Amino acid sequence: MDSAKSRWGVAQWAAYFQNQALPVMRRSKRLLASLEAAQGDLLAPRDLADIVLQDPLLCLGLLREAERRKSRRLDHQTTTALAAIMQLGVDEFRTLLLASPEVDESNAGLLAVETRARLSAQIARAWAGGRLDVNPDEVALAALLGGAGDLLLWVYAPEIPQRAAEFLRSGHAQRSAQAQLKSCGFTFKDLTLHCAERWQLPALVVQLLRGAESLRARLTRTSSNAARHLLDESAGANAALACDLVEASALMPGVSLECLIDGLAMLCEERRPALLAAARELLAENTK
Repeated sequence: MDSAKSRWGVAQWAAYFQNQALPVMRRSKRLLASLEAAQGDLLAPRDLADIVLQDPLLCLGLLREAERRKSRRLDHQTTTALAAIMQLGVDEFRTLLLASPEVDESNAGLLAVETRARLSAQIARAWAGGRLDVNPDEVALAALLGGAGDLLLWVYAPEIPQRAAEFLRSGHAQRSAQAQLKSCGFTFKDLTLHCAERWQLPALVVQLLRGAESLRARLTRTSSNAARHLLDESAGANAALACDLVEASALMPGVSLECLIDGLAMLCEERRPALLAAARELLAENTK
């Protein structure tokens, strides 16, 4: 990375990313090929949407392209992967996917953020469905894109998130956001929001990404936190995940902790009893 870019702020990075060709996961192209082998020319948009919800960079590129072309289509918000595919058209979505460069799968930092994004979307979809949300796929899409700023930096300027990670490891910062501010001058969440606003993504998506303006936005944020703590192997991860469950419980009255835990994709069975006990204890303390 040249010296000028190393001094860029969040607005400059958002402007730079606006016209970059976003890569996709290699598996997305393989999944498309499998669908084509099974369905021929009769590709189902909903099946394609399932591919998108497993690939945050593909999802971001799809929404960006759908918004670019909105003036030639029906003027409505594309707040789900399915709606974006329907707006763009199956053939144009297929062209977009196949023409996209592929992610460098040797980039361990990028893969870690991408895995967390997919897990966030799975949790959000399950929890939003449990609260009878009007459209769980909207919450899932926002959770999938919650780490878009991190992903874009790992793709185009990995030195920046690497520097933030080193600040955190060395003890110069206690939390990820603090490490990002100290090492880069902005948080990666701010970069996500700047990109979403600059690219004129739907207002509802931006609201959900903010994570504080509504119950659905808070559920999006809690799902992302739960995914991060679920993948964390440190000693305090269970306590943090128990806090996430209690927060989700407050957003979903009447839904049991057991049901919330069922929504934690990738949770190993050995971890479940201790997590449930910790969440019950914390919930009991909060209700005293």
